[in-house]
Amino acid sequence: MTEAIQAALDAASSFIWGPFFLIPLLLVVGVYLTVRLRGLQFRVLFHALWLALVRRNEKDGEGDISHYQALSTALAATVGVGNIAGAALAIGVGGPGALFWMWVTGLLGMATKYSEALLGVKYRRPDSKGEMSGGPMFYLRHGLAEKFGPGTGGARVGIVLGVLFALFGALASFGIGNMTQANAVAGQLDSTFGIPTWASGIGMVVLVGAVILGGIKSIGRFAAGAVPLMIIVYVLASLLVLAVNVAEIPAAVALVVSDAFTGTSVVGGFAGATFILAMQQGMARGIFSNESGLGTGGIAAAAARTAQPVRQAMVSMTQTFIDTLIVVTMTGLVIVVTGAWSTQAEAGDGALMTNWAMSEAFGDISPALAPIGGYVVAISLMFFAFTTLVGWSYYGERCLDFLVGRAAVLPFRLLFVAVVYVGATSELDLAWTFSDVANGLMAVPNLIGLLVLSGVVIAETKKYFAEPNWKDPDLIDAGEAMTTEMPIVPRRPGPRHGRP
Repeated sequence: MTEAIQAALDAASSFIWGPFFLIPLLLVVGVYLTVRLRGLQFRVLFHALWLALVRRNEKDGEGDISHYQALSTALAATVGVGNIAGAALAIGVGGPGALFWMWVTGLLGMATKYSEALLGVKYRRPDSKGEMSGGPMFYLRHGLAEKFGPGTGGARVGIVLGVLFALFGALASFGIGNMTQANAVAGQLDSTFGIPTWASGIGMVVLVGAVILGGIKSIGRFAAGAVPLMIIVYVLASLLVLAVNVAEIPAAVALVVSDAFTGTSVVGGFAGATFILAMQQGMARGIFSNESGLGTGGIAAAAARTAQPVRQAMVSMTQTFIDTLIVVTMTGLVIVVTGAWSTQAEAGDGALMTNWAMSEAFGDISPALAPIGGYVVAISLMFFAFTTLVGWSYYGERCLDFLVGRAAVLPFRLLFVAVVYVGATSELDLAWTFSDVANGLMAVPNLIGLLVLSGVVIAETKKYFAEPNWKDPDLIDAGEAMTTEMPIVPRRPGPRHGRP
């Protein structure tokens, strides 16, 4: 029975993430939104980074956490095992050209993430305790009802799509957001420090419970402190590796670009890769890493304290930039400049490839430093996986809240904490494949919603940037000219918001 289920899941995953379904759909949506937004992700990137990392907060507006905490929560959920192991494995299987296609997913995904966040804020609603909830399930339900009219066929389709997204999201939170991450942490602690998986499981249960049982404000505070630190440490270690191999960087970049379109010939133990394989691996792993198109960015954005959907959307799109154009790029270049992509690919383990690359580079500085490279990868992987666990707990609870109501949130949190131990101590072949399927199924209703509501995204964007003072949020908020059609709902307990 287990083998039959595994075979069915493998077939479903291969189709969903294959070259003829989700990958081209995500690519088309990213290109379409980039064109309609006139390359907004390139034009306002520096202003968006300033909003996210320097300004970081708004005095007024509905929401539960700051811009920066919402961004950190999204980064917590996305900067994970995929940034280290997934990116390395993509290059090991698809060749250096896979990194180029990961860059493409990042650049186009910024427009997708921007749109998800804008709609997530615009159509958010307070739950029965006054906390903000939003995301694809809300803009599918309320956005399509607004576009086509309540009670119409389009509105009913929106309800169905919203329910499907929330269902797949809740299921995925236990797979990619929980068990697989806990398993990665426990595996690293066991292999690096000899800590038994049962002990790791108990420790993670305590730590995860301490963070998520306090809700989004607790998660936001934790993410705001932990996420920047873990990213900075990993990026600095990667930059040290690149500095040691600085003479190899130009050739490595040239190889990445050329192999993106030609594929890779057989080199050493590497089995060779074609253009299609490089593209497929790069785009699948890139999307898996930054989650642009999956809709999760809209859930985190909806919790932000803001009076302007466009402003939070700009902040949210920097998450894709940081995740893919910075962190994934560090992993990819380290793998290419050290030659790990060709000499270590046969192992079939991305984490081991990155570990070997870091250890070799640190060993070139001094043989005594070689173990430090491995420790950097192991500790980074553990922190990345743990923060993903915390971030995805919030996504799962918002999806379940939409389906059932606020009463389900506390039971969900308790169950989520308990499943952490199961993930840490179990074999998870089925869980990994199931996670791929659930993630892919989340994207389908979300992408439909983005296409149907793209006009709303464009209208809100044009209105915001038509204001001469758009670069100064305080002037915009104070001016009477910059009003929004978005109804600002009062922060008080209200009727059930999500249950269809």
